Amino acid sequence: MLLQSINNIAEICARKNVKNVVISPGSRSAALTLAFARHRGIQTKVIPDERVAGFIGLGMAQYSRKTVALVCTSGSAAYNLAPAVVEAYFQEIPLVIFTADRPKEWIHQQDGQTIYQNELYGKHVKKSFELPADYSHPDANWYIERVLNEAINLSQTTPKGPVHINVPIREPFYPAAEEKIIYDRHVKLVERLAAEPTLSTDTWHRLQNEFENVGRVLIAVGQLPPTPALWAVLKEFSEEMGVPVLGDIISNVPADEAFVRQHDVFLRGKNEELLSSLQPDLLITIGDSFISKNFKLFLRNHSPARHWHIKTTEQLIDTFQTLTTQIPVEPTYFFQKLLEDLDYQQFVQNDSDDDGRGAYREAWLQADRKAKRSLHQFLLHENRWNEFALVGNVLGNLPEGSVLHLANSMPVRYANLLGLSQSAEVFANRGTSGIDGCTSTAVGAALMTEKTVFIITGDVAFFYDRNALWHPHIPQNLRIVLFNNAGGNIFRLIDGPSAQPELEQYFETRHSTTARPTAEDAGLDYFSLKEGEDFMDSWNAFIAPTGKSKMLEIFTDPISNGEVFEAYRKTAMT
Repeated sequence: MLLQSINNIAEICARKNVKNVVISPGSRSAALTLAFARHRGIQTKVIPDERVAGFIGLGMAQYSRKTVALVCTSGSAAYNLAPAVVEAYFQEIPLVIFTADRPKEWIHQQDGQTIYQNELYGKHVKKSFELPADYSHPDANWYIERVLNEAINLSQTTPKGPVHINVPIREPFYPAAEEKIIYDRHVKLVERLAAEPTLSTDTWHRLQNEFENVGRVLIAVGQLPPTPALWAVLKEFSEEMGVPVLGDIISNVPADEAFVRQHDVFLRGKNEELLSSLQPDLLITIGDSFISKNFKLFLRNHSPARHWHIKTTEQLIDTFQTLTTQIPVEPTYFFQKLLEDLDYQQFVQNDSDDDGRGAYREAWLQADRKAKRSLHQFLLHENRWNEFALVGNVLGNLPEGSVLHLANSMPVRYANLLGLSQSAEVFANRGTSGIDGCTSTAVGAALMTEKTVFIITGDVAFFYDRNALWHPHIPQNLRIVLFNNAGGNIFRLIDGPSAQPELEQYFETRHSTTARPTAEDAGLDYFSLKEGEDFMDSWNAFIAPTGKSKMLEIFTDPISNGEVFEAYRKTAMT
């Protein structure tokens, strides 16, 4: 019964709707593992590799928008969760990380798996806690239950994010063979009520006046989870107020001609007359990071006089170096209220004019349509076997209503240029934009939905994360599209490294590995596609539901990829 407080951790998690727990095996964490494993209200996944476990948990929380718990043993195991914790922090994904530990007095005593674990993740968690190693006094149990409530509540409070709980545990770690784990049904539960931030009447009047007194207004949407209500409001706002709305592919912008989606194509050009005509007087941004470097450079070179950023955060985020006003409210509420106020003002003044903004909106939409046509024509007339066109084929044939994960490096960049023509939920780890954990994150998402989950990944990102498939929980709705160009082809496609004689050895890190053995070891149906073979034959077999997860490995030549992409870039510059 000495571990009753540990057992109660599982009970509190279950009662506070933390029902998914990803566990990496270990002895010091055995009490935590058994408490979660034997609780009927908890669903567990056992992932041996902690780095993979962290990203699978992140993918589960990213898709469900609910807190997921991670459990690992002491020592370096806890550090292996760090890449996922960092990504969760900057992407605002709710996690609670339980790291088992030895009591403090054993640090630096040449005892195994003992490191400094308290506050291990530094500033990359919302808060760190450490539980007591001894539970004999009632105050210790009260403190443990209080910490659990605070940690879970904090993970779910906007901005959401990871919270770390370090758990020192003394031996014995395991219950006796005949001992049953008992859960206290009277654990302390503290509810934190949600509050919606609002703006005062005076503030609304000020913003309304500022909006009405500027000419060209542009709304730009960074990374967001699928939010249909927001996009419905933005469409109405855009059409009524003559305001263009653009979004990267990771903003989950709908495939609707009312929105600008090809800005990454036409903003690369050097048509200064066009770029100047698109310069906004007021920029309104929502969401998180933007993929498009061309958009960032456009705004830094054609800066708006005013820039509002709408986000409930304490951080001052000035990506484009143009920020003038932070508005800490939810975007849907903001645009609904602003639209209502502007509509009412127009009604009172008997004025239905958009103050000439419609022409500005049309200029953005016209540039968008032209870019879409030019990109289509380029790909239509490019006969070489290359990644850019093949990613377009994948995106163009994605089943309606799929979930799409985009690995970092070139896949997310290609996809942002090409866009989607059908409905899909789009995710990418753009908190820190690393290649680690991309496949693992998609696995986590697939565990939380019955929809088909696709991931488009490159070879380096895939092989770096191949342990994403080294566990018994691979979901049958997972589809991995792997582009294998025998190295880090991005360095051949971006300015700088491509001109260096050390390109292949020090940047591309060329290899001759294929994913077939990995797929076969994991029990996936494996398909490959090479130049001269029919894309649609392989694709149709790949997407067909057969009760197994599948991998399609598409082989391309890095030199051809570089030549084609450079040809596209020269076309886009004109």
